[in-house]
Amino acid sequence: VQLQASGGGLVEPGGSLRLSCVVFGSMAAINDMGWYRQPPGKERESVALITRGDDTTYSVSAKGRFTISRDNAKNTIYLQMDSLKPEDTAVYYCHALSIHRFPYWGQGTQVTVSS
Repeated sequence: VQLQASGGGLVEPGGSLRLSCVVFGSMAAINDMGWYRQPPGKERESVALITRGDDTTYSVSAKGRFTISRDNAKNTIYLQMDSLKPEDTAVYYCHALSIHRFPYWGQGTQVTVSS
């Protein structure tokens, strides 16, 4: 299984971006998926998670502004990010946990929120 993230970029405060993560391999082997981010000089942190049954969990900072979703037919998960703030600036990584609890990571996509 390989993950490929895309959709990052430069956006002004208050703007929106949608990140995508394509799973190359069998989605049947994947349980939970999610998005993490690593701000400059800080530790990687969880942003949003989605289970195989489409239950979602968000960090405090993401709740109400970000929406995670998955499209199994397209082997893709998304992170819709609205009302972006400068503190959302980070490298965003998609993550998948296999049915055998093995973790997979995508390569990361840079999100910069700045005027």
